[in-house]
Amino acid sequence: MRVMVAMSGGVDSSVAAAMMVEQGHDVIGATLKLWAGPKGEAPTAGCCTVSDSEDARRVAAQLDVPYYVLDYTEEFMSGVVDRFIGDYFSGLTPNPCIECNREVKFSRFLEQAAQFDCDVLVTGHYARTRRDDSGWHLLKGADPGKDQSYVLYMLGQAELERVRFPVGEQTKAETRTYAERLGLRTAAKPDSQDICFVGDGNYRDFLRGRAVETVQPGVIVDTDGRQLGTHAGVIDFTIGQRKGLGIALGEPRYVVDIEPSTATITLGRKEDLATAGFAVASVEWVAGEPPPAGVFDVKVRYKTEAVAGRVVASPGGATVEFDQPQAAIAPGQAAVFYRGDEVVGGGTIVAT
Repeated sequence: MRVMVAMSGGVDSSVAAAMMVEQGHDVIGATLKLWAGPKGEAPTAGCCTVSDSEDARRVAAQLDVPYYVLDYTEEFMSGVVDRFIGDYFSGLTPNPCIECNREVKFSRFLEQAAQFDCDVLVTGHYARTRRDDSGWHLLKGADPGKDQSYVLYMLGQAELERVRFPVGEQTKAETRTYAERLGLRTAAKPDSQDICFVGDGNYRDFLRGRAVETVQPGVIVDTDGRQLGTHAGVIDFTIGQRKGLGIALGEPRYVVDIEPSTATITLGRKEDLATAGFAVASVEWVAGEPPPAGVFDVKVRYKTEAVAGRVVASPGGATVEFDQPQAAIAPGQAAVFYRGDEVVGGGTIVAT
């Protein structure tokens, strides 16, 4: 096949490219430029740094494959960063990696691959695909500690037919061993941080720097409405947060509600976080159509274990009900539904 490999400058995508070359495919390497400084310069931290591009370029040269840098900064800003900022100021808890996959990597990048006459797009994600008589299936990566299927639930039949995840069939340790065997410069390179465009700071500093004029102070209350204190902006809080509240009450308190219109933060006890279920919008099903109502494993954070819940699909959405109430589920998070190792679909939590 003729394949385009998304090369981020990390070890995973470097090995993905090397595996494609060793399998005899016609390979093109490409790095997405997603983020730039105020004057268009490459950042020194976070994603799209000069060193990342240089690492990708030198690996491509070592593998003797053509290499390109593709500028998607405008698409990334409008589809990912602006939404991230807007969601936080609306009291939501977004996942920018999911939006990046949806808006850029598996939409624009697939279009670009087609323009290069490539049959498939290859990435360094830890996930797997399978095909049988019923169509394409998206599965968890072989390494449970590195599985990234949670951020790929938006991939449907058309996308899965044209993407491959070669490192998803092995462990992270095996990926590094593979890179060491070939002498790739990225073999020992550390993994990138979670929010790539934030850089060395934290996301709250980033939010203030991008939209400081919209940060409004407000009050902190308890579940009975009694004022406990004040705060500098709702962007400093997420549902379930216990530390950094700026208030000492003698016992643990958690953020149980965020009301951006009045800039009100509500604190409660741990039991106040429990919810029996939630509603999900913008649901996408890997098979192209919803499954019959039933019990699935439901995952609401990338690093947490899935919990059994009854999922009932509705037009464009779904509801989830748990037998045992679950804590710290926040609107804006992604809910992803699994059947064993298989991703069935997912969407955005809109209400608990």
